[in-house]
Amino acid sequence: MGLGLLAPALSGVPALGIVPPPENVRMNSVNFRNILQWDSPAFPKGNLTFTAQYHSYKKFQDVCKSSTSTECDFSSLSKYGDHTFRVRAEFADEHSDWVNITFCPLDDTVIGPPLVHVEALADSLQMRLLAPPIENEPYTWTMRKIYDSWVYNVQYWKNGTDKKSEVTVQYDFEIIRNLEPWTTYCIQVRGFLPDRNKTGEWTEPVCEQTTEDETTPSWLVAFILIGSVFVVFLVLLGCFALLWFIYKKTKYTFSPRNSLPQHLKEFLGHPHNTLLFFTSPLSEESEVFDKLSVITENLENSKQNPGDSCSLDTPSGPGPPELVSKEETCLVGHNDSILPPSASERGQHDQLSKHRIYNSQTVDLST
Repeated sequence: MGLGLLAPALSGVPALGIVPPPENVRMNSVNFRNILQWDSPAFPKGNLTFTAQYHSYKKFQDVCKSSTSTECDFSSLSKYGDHTFRVRAEFADEHSDWVNITFCPLDDTVIGPPLVHVEALADSLQMRLLAPPIENEPYTWTMRKIYDSWVYNVQYWKNGTDKKSEVTVQYDFEIIRNLEPWTTYCIQVRGFLPDRNKTGEWTEPVCEQTTEDETTPSWLVAFILIGSVFVVFLVLLGCFALLWFIYKKTKYTFSPRNSLPQHLKEFLGHPHNTLLFFTSPLSEESEVFDKLSVITENLENSKQNPGDSCSLDTPSGPGPPELVSKEETCLVGHNDSILPPSASERGQHDQLSKHRIYNSQTVDLST
């Protein structure tokens, strides 16, 4: 009787464990894109919904609530540290038990394949590599920025063979050399973390065919170099000749053809000569000459009159006007005592007079 009265009272309370929990709960994380996934259990009463949470600050927070999807995105969480997730199935007012998992993004995320660009050369393959970008981050943020020890594992082989060669590349640019020309090679690349001993996913094979050996002979390089130097020399010589021609043509155009004689240039170069050049010449009427008469006394007459105070000697050159006037005065005062000269003396007197007159004119002009 007690059990019969207790059953109706318990009928309104949902019984735990009636709804089965989600199965195969897992975190699918590639390049920090964290997707919590699970499988829906078999439940004959109808479709189930699911709620997924993560633990934050001593409590769980809902991210996906009563969702019909079997996955939930947790990519916005921090990349560092451990995170705890849980999920349960729900039907009407009933729900299953929680299923918990722990996940560390930095350790557990999968490194995706990098981006590869291959260019074939004569006997080599040139590769440009790029680490995979991080989800929910700018394009410049790649896995290489998160892991300091990031390197690339590169393996290559001849197409159609199973023998593979592998090299480790530290930088985003690499050249595989010493390959056979006109041969198809295939390349695969993956990321690798030496400090964690963790490898990423391989890229799909990229196959390229090498080309013919395009090595230029050394003699051809030397010939091209010498030819280039010769051409440059000719160009410079032509430019110099053109500039010289322009200079001569300009000088011929703007400079006078006939120049002044050298003696005229020297004459015009002195200021006093220039002043005389521009002054008008004096007319013949304005020229004034002083007459000078010189009378030579006879030696005998000089002896006869030793005490004469007005005797004069023969001048050796033109003297001052006062001296000439005095001489003339003295001569006039003694006209009576002077004897007439002989014919030879008169001839000498005339020649000396002419000479003195010429010297007097020269003195006047130079002053």
